[in-house]
This record gives sequence, C-alpha cells and structure tokens, in this order.
Amino acid sequence: MFSEISGALPDILGDFTPGAVYSDRESWKAVPQAVQDVVVRDAEAALAGAWPLIKASDYRDYTATGNRSRFEELYFTRRRMLNDLVLGELVDGNGRFLPRIVDGVFLIAEESGWQLPAHNAYGRGGPRLPLPDTSQPVVDLFAAETAALLATIVALFGDALDGISPEIAARVKREIEARILTPYRGRHFWWMGDGDERMNNWTAWITQNVLLATFSLTTDQPTRRAVIEKALGSLDAFLKDYAEDGACEEGVVYYRHAALCLHGALTVINRVAPGLFEGIWRQPKIRNMADYIAQMHVAGRHYFNFADSSAVVEPCSAREYLFGKAVGSEMLAAFAATDRAAAESPHLPGEWNLWYRVQELLTGPAIPKVEANPVSARDIFYPGIGLFVARDGQFSLAVKGGNNGEGHNHNDVGSMTLYKNGRPFLIDVGVETYTAKTFSQRRYEIWTMQSAYHNLPTFSGIMQSAGEAYAARDVEVEFGEECARISLDIAGAYPEEAQLRSYRRTVSLLRGRHVEIVDTHDGDRPAVLSLMTCLAPTIISDRIDLADLGSIFVEGAGEIEVDEIEVNDIRLRSAWPERLYRLRVPLADKRLMLQIN
Repeated sequence: MFSEISGALPDILGDFTPGAVYSDRESWKAVPQAVQDVVVRDAEAALAGAWPLIKASDYRDYTATGNRSRFEELYFTRRRMLNDLVLGELVDGNGRFLPRIVDGVFLIAEESGWQLPAHNAYGRGGPRLPLPDTSQPVVDLFAAETAALLATIVALFGDALDGISPEIAARVKREIEARILTPYRGRHFWWMGDGDERMNNWTAWITQNVLLATFSLTTDQPTRRAVIEKALGSLDAFLKDYAEDGACEEGVVYYRHAALCLHGALTVINRVAPGLFEGIWRQPKIRNMADYIAQMHVAGRHYFNFADSSAVVEPCSAREYLFGKAVGSEMLAAFAATDRAAAESPHLPGEWNLWYRVQELLTGPAIPKVEANPVSARDIFYPGIGLFVARDGQFSLAVKGGNNGEGHNHNDVGSMTLYKNGRPFLIDVGVETYTAKTFSQRRYEIWTMQSAYHNLPTFSGIMQSAGEAYAARDVEVEFGEECARISLDIAGAYPEEAQLRSYRRTVSLLRGRHVEIVDTHDGDRPAVLSLMTCLAPTIISDRIDLADLGSIFVEGAGEIEVDEIEVNDIRLRSAWPERLYRLRVPLADKRLMLQIN
C-alpha cells in the first residue's frame, strides 16, 4: 500500500514542526488558564526535584535479576521530568525553566544507551547484553522515543536554545545521527520487516518516532529520502499482519502503540509530502484499525481485554480524536471526545512522548464536548483474531477464538469475558508487571498466561499449549435481534495428552434475558472448568452468587471449589482488588450448562 506510492515522493521533502514553536506566544497563551496552572505546577515540581542518577549497575540489574521496573523507573522519570519542564516553559514563556531543560537534554544525551536493558539485543529474541555498546547502538522502542523527545525540544525552542548555546541543538543532532539515523539507514533491525516475518507494535511505534526525529530536525534531503522510503516499507510490513477487519491481536492497550502510531507516522508523512497519502486515510482496513478501541470499550475505564492488556485503560487523548477525524469515523471521534472529557488530568502527566503531550495541550481544548456517543459500539465479529463481541442493555460479552500464537499471547482460546451493567462479572485477569520471564521461553510458567486462569477447562491438570497450531476450529457466529451466539470447538488448543476429541463451547447472549454457556466434552480425561471473578462467590447447591451483581445457575457440574488469589502485583492492582477468585467447576458428565442472570 505505502511502498507503491514511494515513487511519487516529491523532490523536496518538507519540515515537520510538532506543535506551536516557543516564540508563538499567542498559541501557547490560548491554552486554558486552568490547564496552564496545572502544567506550570508540575514544571515547578520538576524544577525542585533531583534528576535520577543512572549507574552502570542499574543497567546491569536486568540481566542479573530479570527485574525491569527498577531501571525503567529511573529512565522514564528523567524523561517525564524533562517533559514537564518543557511544557511548563512553553506555556509560561519567561525562561525560568530553560536552564533546567538544558540539564535534562544533556543528561539524556550523555546516557551510554537509549535502549532499555530488556531490549539490548542485536537479534529478535537474542541474548540481552548487560551494558550498551556505544559503537553499535540498538534502535528499540525507547531509543526512538528518546530521539523524538529531543528533536521535538529542538524544533519547538529553536532560537531560545541557541541563545544559551548553539551547542545544545548541535549536540542533539549529533546524538540522534549516531544513535538512530545512521543505524536506521545502514542496518536491518527485525522490526523493520523482512518478507513474511510477523511484525507487531514495534514497527509502527518506532517508525513514527524515527520519522518525527528526522523531519523535526534540519536533516538533509538524502537522509530524509532514505528514511521515508525505508519507513514506507516498514509500514507495509506492519499492515500485512492485520486482517482487513482491523483488530489488534496484541490487545487494546497496544492499540495506542500500533494503530495509533500508524496514524502518527502518516501525520508526519502527510505534512512533509503534502497530499500524496490523502487516499490512505479512507482505506477500509485503516478505518477498521482506528475504530477498534471504541468497539472494545465496555464502560468507564473498562475494556474487553486479552493478551497483555489490562481490563482498565487510561482515557483517550487528542490522538484518538484526531485519528477518528482523519479516517472519517464519527463513532471514534465522538467516543474519544467523551472519554477524554472524563480524564482527571488534561495534559497526560504520565506520558513520556512529548509530541503527544503537545498535541493534547494545543488540540485538546478545541475538541467539542460530547454528552454521549451518538453512534454506539455494536455487536461485531473480528474473524482475523476470532473475537466475538455482543451487547444488550445489561450484558457486554466477548469470546476469544483465534490461536495461541498471536502477539502478546495468553493461552486463552475460547475464553470469555462478561460485564453486567458495566461491572466485571467473568474476567480476563490481564498481565503482571513485565520481567525478563515475560518474554522468555518460561513465559507460560506465569499464572496469568495459563488457560487454567482463564474461563476455560483443564483436563487432569493439562492446560492449553502455546503456538499458532493450537487454535479454535469450526467457528460459527450468529447475530440476531433476540440472540447473539458463537459456537466453537476448542479441543485443538490443547496438546495430545489432554486426550480430547472435541470440546464444543456455545456462548449465547439472549438479549434482555441472560447469558447461556453450554460446554460439551468428548474426551478421556475429566474436565474442570475455571471461572475467574473479582467478586467473592457464594455457592448454594447449583447456584453461584457473585455479591450483589448476579448469579450463575449450573447444570451438569460436580462439587464446585473456590481458590482465593491474592493480588500483590502493582500492574494487576491497577485493575483489580486485592483478591481474585477462581471457581473450579468439574463437569459431572459430558455436558455443562451455565445460565448467568
């Protein structure tokens, strides 16, 4: 799609300015005063705070212990502090934050490596080196993010930085050339795309930030052409792994690093090669990719989650709104406007990408206030990943088919997620804080990745296996006025030792009435169904009560047992209370029926 257009690139590729420049005081003073006050307050806190010290031993900690969070807290705190100072100066305009901004720029410029320790490798899945090699920079997600951050500062402040010293901008340009642009042009990193190799969010995310850095700086035309041509090839490689339906197999959290970064990349390209890519925005696949986040929304901060995604997601920002407008999706634009209006903070204080925060301050105030979505999310089936979503006035239901070889996979073929009146009923737990183990051969030792901790059966302790071959089959979907239904055989998701001939699951939303789940088992090992919930269950004969939310009526089960799971991980606690519950429901015979009211 993109590479085909590259031959029509103009001879001169223009500049990209990622927002109003510092000298444009009118634009920055137009930011609402209440927002300015918050931004300046955060900048003053950064002004008074101490920059984190990053030592070689902090970098080495990952390969020694597998812990990612200790180093990343230091790394991202530096960048958020610098962001806060930059935004404070942009709205304040009095120069008081500039010296501290220069300190932050030079601290980051002097880091031995911009890549995270968890990404410090020269091949996909290769060994992580304990320290960065400054002679062979690795272009990972956050090396590219760092380049975009520093380039954005230089682009916006221009003469103000030169007035302190021309060496500031010159140093930034040298570092970005050495760490990003030279290796980008001269080497092949796996995320750039190569034939049929599967890509993921890295491709769009890094490509966006390399483009942003290249065109925000005063780079020469040969560099710009080489970067944009390579970027277009990568974006094609990224798109090839999306089905026409636009579903993000990595989960809703990664929408913002995948489809939304595609939007960012296209925004830069459209600006530097005006009009050349206008038709891309209305391609059905791009439109479907844009709408995905709105289709996954349940209520409030809750979304249908699977893979490495939390059930609770941060509010939308101006980025989702702009994507909706670009592709002509009134549903997404209205959803993003409504969701953004509910945000507690107007300037993305936890975000480390400065461009996103600049967009929010400059574009956000112009986004219309929408009382409610005029176009609601609908029933939908995404055949590309086998995801079924159905709703009525009371229930919101999702069932995940697909296979166990998808990006950020959990072994969850056939699992379901159910909300009642916007509250979680049957849940997908999500993912704990990332460690070395998360993306290693030992990934499926982590309990949240295992099918036994999804709403799925286990056979004498045998769970689903990982890999593309372990998949749903014979999937049937029906959407009607009175009933929405999915039926699928999930036996293929289990290894041979499960001794399964078939395990047919049929999940029906009988609109205005209840949800019905019928599991039919044909195999030689006993089946025990797990049901995950965040509400303490009470079992009375053939009925399971979940606090004040509702009941599950059970037919065809043996004695039900309950496991209580303490939740200590900080990432899980952002979505769930301190305890979760796993109901273990044995199938007394070959058929189990659950009716959820």
